[in-house]
Amino acid sequence: MTTILTESDEFTVDAPADAARVTGWTLKPEGMCRGDQCVPLPSTAVVTGRVDVEAFWRRLGNPVLCSGDRETWVLGAAAEERNAALAGLMAPDFTLPDLSGRPHTLSDLRGKKVLLVTWASW
Repeated sequence: MTTILTESDEFTVDAPADAARVTGWTLKPEGMCRGDQCVPLPSTAVVTGRVDVEAFWRRLGNPVLCSGDRETWVLGAAAEERNAALAGLMAPDFTLPDLSGRPHTLSDLRGKKVLLVTWASW
């Protein structure tokens, strides 16, 4: 059994994976399609009607990770999709001290680039 994790769901499949169920894209003669959009695939990505999901996902420019035993896979969303999901989100206003103990409030830095580095021992 193989486990495939996506941004929205987790699938347990018998290898090779059912590409349409896992990705939302369907194999057609012209390539992998979702709605009106089709992505051509090289012949090496389709063997006996089964899709090399890793090759397809990389062709889309999306991140793919797998465990060393290739039993667990993560299919990440494209950067544009992740950024769109974050657009419009605002951090709550907060005040934190710097290393000298001087307080800084996030809203005072509005319009400037801010890098907040955090760390936890656990």
